[in-house]
Amino acid sequence: MPADVRDLLEARSTAVLTVECQRGVIGDHGPLPALTEAVRASGFVPRAAAVLAAARSAGAAVLHGVVHRRRDAGGMYFNCRLFSAVKDSGAAGLLPGTEAAELIEELGPAPSDYVVPRYHGVSLFHDTELDSILRTIGIRTVVPLGVSLNIAVTGTTIEAVNRGYQVVLPADGVVGTPPDYAEQMLRHTLRMLATVTTCEAVVAAFAAQKGSHS
Repeated sequence: MPADVRDLLEARSTAVLTVECQRGVIGDHGPLPALTEAVRASGFVPRAAAVLAAARSAGAAVLHGVVHRRRDAGGMYFNCRLFSAVKDSGAAGLLPGTEAAELIEELGPAPSDYVVPRYHGVSLFHDTELDSILRTIGIRTVVPLGVSLNIAVTGTTIEAVNRGYQVVLPADGVVGTPPDYAEQMLRHTLRMLATVTTCEAVVAAFAAQKGSHS
């Protein structure tokens, strides 16, 4: 059964983090068709949108971790198969200001949200201002949503734990490929690091606090 997360999700000290939920990753500009299909088939988007809406209404912070690239790929390493595969796909790339780099429209950003870009690495925390922003606004618990359990969500969870954050992870708010592997990651790795729950439980926890923030 999903964990009861109400005690962990105090809105004023909680942030929802979207992980690479961009058109050029999981949307109509995505270069990884298996991941795009897994996102579509899972029903991820409406559930994630519901979590974000509930978080904003309760006064929790929402931050979007996005990947940006230069047109000439300057300053970027191709030191792993993922980066090379994306390069070889011929996709236009996640150039700032382009449609591919935008969030999928269902997730925002809202005016109160933070957008935190990065040019390097495979985790939202790598060489970005994410940790500084979270500490400045008093965050103790983070709720990752997005892709993928193969790399970025898992890396972000580990980095959050390393930095002392509590992690609440909705199992139906994160996606990986193939689906059976994603399930095994949740069962055998991430449940040792995070409190694994559901989007519905997170929405309910936030809804109970709606209007209570100053």
